[in-house]
Amino acid sequence: MSLTMTIVMLIAGWLAVATAMLWGVLRISRRHHHPVQPAPLAQPRKTVSAH
Repeated sequence: MSLTMTIVMLIAGWLAVATAMLWGVLRISRRHHHPVQPAPLAQPRKTVSAH
C-alpha cells in the first residue's frame, strides 16, 4: 500500500468516525430535547379607577 493511499484511508476513517459521533450526539440531543412552552402574553390589568 502506498503512502498516499495510507494517508487517504486515515483521513477517510477519521471522517467516518467524526460523522458517526456527530450523528449520535445530534440524535441524543434531539431525543432528550424538551420543547419550551412560550411564555403567556401579558394581559392588561383591568383597574378600577375612582373619579
